[in-house]
Amino acid sequence: QGLGAKIPASSPSFVMINQYPGKQTAYHLDLYRLKNIEELIDLGYEEYFYGEGICLVEWAEKAQKLLPQRRWEVELKIISENEREISITQRE
Repeated sequence: QGLGAKIPASSPSFVMINQYPGKQTAYHLDLYRLKNIEELIDLGYEEYFYGEGICLVEWAEKAQKLLPQRRWEVELKIISENEREISITQRE
């Protein structure tokens, strides 16, 4: 919403990538079902990881070798049923 997207965000689990046009295009990748790194290469990951938009990746550890060196990592940790811990790390 903050990027001006007109459609609500949803999980891309079954299509792997959702695109949200707005002030700046956001690409949401869910790599949960990624079988191997070649599958991501075939999808043209460079456009998403190194393009002009913002790229949000779930299950990013499955693509560790392809991730940009410069990035923000957000980790959500379940503390209890109603409590989460969020850590944000900048990688250079």
